[in-house]
Amino acid sequence: MYNILVVDDEPLICKGLCSLLSSSGLAISQLFTAHNGYEAMDYLRMEDIDLLVTDIQMGEMSGIELMHQAKMIKPWLQAIVISAHETFQYAQLAIRLGAKDYLIKPLNGDQFLDSVRNVLLSVNKLIPSQDETLAGFREQFRLEQPSAERDELLKKLTADPASADATAAALRSRFGTDLSGPYYSVFRVQLGSSSELLQYAALNIAMELLDQEWRPVAYYSGGDAVNVIIQWSDARYEENGTNKIHQLDMLGRSLHTNIANYLRLPCVVGISQILRGAAFIGELGQQAAKAIRWNEEHRELGVFYYGDFNYGRYAQDPTEEEMTAQNNMIVEKSKAYIDAHYAQKGLTLHEVAQKNHVSPNYLSYLFKKDTGHNLWEYVIKLRMEESRRLILNTDLRRYEIAERVGYESPEHFSKIFKKYFGVSPTELKK
Repeated sequence: MYNILVVDDEPLICKGLCSLLSSSGLAISQLFTAHNGYEAMDYLRMEDIDLLVTDIQMGEMSGIELMHQAKMIKPWLQAIVISAHETFQYAQLAIRLGAKDYLIKPLNGDQFLDSVRNVLLSVNKLIPSQDETLAGFREQFRLEQPSAERDELLKKLTADPASADATAAALRSRFGTDLSGPYYSVFRVQLGSSSELLQYAALNIAMELLDQEWRPVAYYSGGDAVNVIIQWSDARYEENGTNKIHQLDMLGRSLHTNIANYLRLPCVVGISQILRGAAFIGELGQQAAKAIRWNEEHRELGVFYYGDFNYGRYAQDPTEEEMTAQNNMIVEKSKAYIDAHYAQKGLTLHEVAQKNHVSPNYLSYLFKKDTGHNLWEYVIKLRMEESRRLILNTDLRRYEIAERVGYESPEHFSKIFKKYFGVSPTELKK
């Protein structure tokens, strides 16, 4: 059974799509509707959503921004985008964020249901056993031994910054490997196996996931690890509205989820910072390897971003005591920021993370570990406690209270309130 979230700022469209879905015969458990991106984010944080169906133009938060935020929370979330505009740029952005379809209004009911059915079928695919997966790779690929010379050149690139430009040129001329950057980051995937076949399968998953958008260059880096170099052109790097740490976080968690689920293989992903120039690729590789080391202290976390550990503050690698003190400070500063801004419309985990100069993934982990509940549960707790106080002690109307605690609509506020307290605001007032 599936949970589907339909988001459109036109209530009649939400109603019509839900009516279509309800009578479709699909195995739908629950249908949720939201009329803007902020309402949708609450459902994504609180409910187990399998499929997001979203309009692309919706006031303050567009469907593109909603998809971006949603993928940060759940990199595996499936999405279908609907739009009144047959614009290539919108479609390109939607597909880049993983949309499975881009449908133009007015929607054809049969086409819409076919699209939903196809997406849900992919969600429902049984995860194969590792043997079945590897058999599939044997059938799909010829499994030629990757070029040892190419791997050696890539290892030289990471070990000898002085000859980086010449090595990159040799890779391009001999193997067609494009390393023109000029911005780079490195992902290191530490696999729980030294099997060459599993490493090859992991490389293929990485290449398919990252596709050509990031111009990935993947190679064996020795032992049970593989490295993936991703690149930005000047134009792509300067794109507005995209926080690069959040992008790296999303890619790292997607990589971890796909390898762990598809290969049934435990893995740890280390992510470097972003630097300009091929001469720094070696340093980036070292950063990614260094980030992975923190898995020894945090076994329950599988994705590590180098920038989260603030190495620059220490003359040598920070001790466990120093890191504990730093982590406590991050949580306390995050709680203080939330205490001051919980009533802000559109407050996100990513905003809180950015204020603390850490990745959303690491902040979520620290907050839950330190407080016992996730960050957004803390936001809702503050909002609900304040709204309860206002209901019992003031004569403010429902829409005024909703406004004061950060909700776009009184209807959505009432839904969250009843879910939290078990009674509606009106029932509590009585």
